[in-house]
Amino acid sequence: MQSSQAALAGLKVVEFAHVIAGPLAGTLLADLGAEVVHVEDPGRGDPQRAAGPQRNGAHLWWKVSARNKRSVTLDLRSPEGREVARDLVAWADVVITNFRVSTLERWGLDFASINAVSPKIIVLQVTGYGARSSRRNQPGFGKVGEAMSGVVNLTGFPDGPPVHTGFSHGDSVTGLMGAFAIQAALYRRATDPDFAGEWIDLALYETLFRLVEWQVVFRDQSGQVPQRAGNRLAAAPAAVINTFRTLDARWITVTSGTPRSVQNVARLVGEDVADYATPAMQEERRARLDGILRDWISQRPLDDCLKIMQELEVVASTIYTVDDILADPTYRENGNIVTVEDQDLGPVRMQGVVPRLVKHPGTVWRSAPPLGADNDIVYGDYLGKSEAEVARLRERGII
Repeated sequence: MQSSQAALAGLKVVEFAHVIAGPLAGTLLADLGAEVVHVEDPGRGDPQRAAGPQRNGAHLWWKVSARNKRSVTLDLRSPEGREVARDLVAWADVVITNFRVSTLERWGLDFASINAVSPKIIVLQVTGYGARSSRRNQPGFGKVGEAMSGVVNLTGFPDGPPVHTGFSHGDSVTGLMGAFAIQAALYRRATDPDFAGEWIDLALYETLFRLVEWQVVFRDQSGQVPQRAGNRLAAAPAAVINTFRTLDARWITVTSGTPRSVQNVARLVGEDVADYATPAMQEERRARLDGILRDWISQRPLDDCLKIMQELEVVASTIYTVDDILADPTYRENGNIVTVEDQDLGPVRMQGVVPRLVKHPGTVWRSAPPLGADNDIVYGDYLGKSEAEVARLRERGII
């Protein structure tokens, strides 16, 4: 069960949301102790339940993405189901949605309708293009958001195509930004006696766009359009940033964010440090240093490279596979991987809670629950409906 000492213990959240971006915000809150109720269609459940690889009929991604939540079923297409949805809104401190704007308006789950039920409610609404934009009813997915943000155009090599990252980058960053925005709204609610609710209108493309801090000002002030630069950063051309293959066929990344760190790389490979004294000199010799470093690394096994680099304060790391992650002592020391008992798979390993709050830590108290597993707890204990009423809703197919 959730810890009563976790930072967000007592915070009540209901999700009328599915797939990744909205629900990930809820999972992050749940990891830190919030009571999160995930509302799903009675017949089909969240489409994310069937995403990705499976083992013994159990989909693995879902076990992590819906952990620490309550699963309830509710037919939002029926008038009676929408009445129950309003009961959940009245119970909650926070509502998370990511259905189409027109659908939410039809169901009475848009901000205005929710705010009328609960005047101090905080609503996170995730859409593809913004809930108040002219494209508010167009479907949006994370990869489209990534493309719009500019980050895909900047990812890849100059002579190759733009590249998406190897996970749901846009969705995940939007979930993280949504959880942050909810905390900002909760602070305002706690300090403003006139607080009358908050509507967080978050588009999938906006979050990565915000994190690529330099691209707009770079274009505005230099007149240049940033383009793909491989493993380097287009806005920091003098820095040493690349990946290299070692003698034993491992991969290593070497990076430097300051003039001194570039000089450390020069010292490592036997270059005259005086030739790299200024950013201009480093830029002039960037290609040369990259090539010498590539040759130096290719002649040595990974462990030797890392040992010598550490001695000379060259910033480098193995490019981790998941097996490296599972074996790494730093991951172990920080408790980054936990084992959770799952009713379908037995013990399963997954990420621990991030961020770590030392005095009020979160915990992983359950993997994803079966569809509707918490109907009795939520509708009975949380909303106060009688056993007979819950049974009637079940018989009518509302839950």
